[in-house]
Amino acid sequence: MQKKLQQFDKDYMEQLITHGAGHDILRFVSIPDLLGEDASSILYVMGKKLARQVNPSSMEHIEDFFIQMGWGNLNLVKQKRHEMTFELSGAPVVHRWKVGLGQEYRMEAGFLAASIEQIKELACECVDENVPKKEYVQFNIYFAKED
Repeated sequence: MQKKLQQFDKDYMEQLITHGAGHDILRFVSIPDLLGEDASSILYVMGKKLARQVNPSSMEHIEDFFIQMGWGNLNLVKQKRHEMTFELSGAPVVHRWKVGLGQEYRMEAGFLAASIEQIKELACECVDENVPKKEYVQFNIYFAKED
């Protein structure tokens, strides 16, 4: 029988003790080594499952979570009927590129996709793209077209 997972809320997140190195080793070394070529897809699904546990209720909650996780500063830069564009920037993003720690942002993309799905109540997917010259990662959310 599977144990019910801890519901993530702000109080729970503030109780976690970490300095990031352990997370980085697991995220960028151990998990990709363990999962091989499937790592990108599985990290995306992990991000989606995490968002369902966190259950963000607003854009501000999503932005705060990105900061708490040490992922960087998330900003909505464009919104259209069937698409949203976000930029993830800040020291964590630049640092990852400088030291060569993971060039992929699939966990963040999965988290963002599931979070937006919950808030907007629309199915969507997220595609990430590195923009190193401008020091940010762009996330494009695409909503399923309504019939």
